Amino acid sequence: MKTHSKKEMLAILILSTFLGSVGQLLFKIGLSSQLYYLLFGLIAYLLSTVIYLYILGRSHLSWAYGIGSLSYIFASVLAFFFLGDHISALRWLGITIIVAGAAFVGLS
Repeated sequence: MKTHSKKEMLAILILSTFLGSVGQLLFKIGLSSQLYYLLFGLIAYLLSTVIYLYILGRSHLSWAYGIGSLSYIFASVLAFFFLGDHISALRWLGITIIVAGAAFVGLS
């Protein structure tokens, strides 16, 4: 079995987190317009979960779950660009704090 470096594990985990956020975006779009987006959202979310389970089998839960907090950032940015959601300055500050926290977890 191949052993991944910490950087590779981090990249795989970020991919999983991003796919989960894309799945959420597609759920939202599918509920308000064309239902086939729901199917694509389910596929993205399922793939995200499979990747996350792979990561959990090879890393510490506290590390993986901490990096998973990036989903808040990805979901907010995707909602801003694709749904036109308004994100207040206070929310951007919170997102910045989450980025800092995820960076600390990733470095640990």
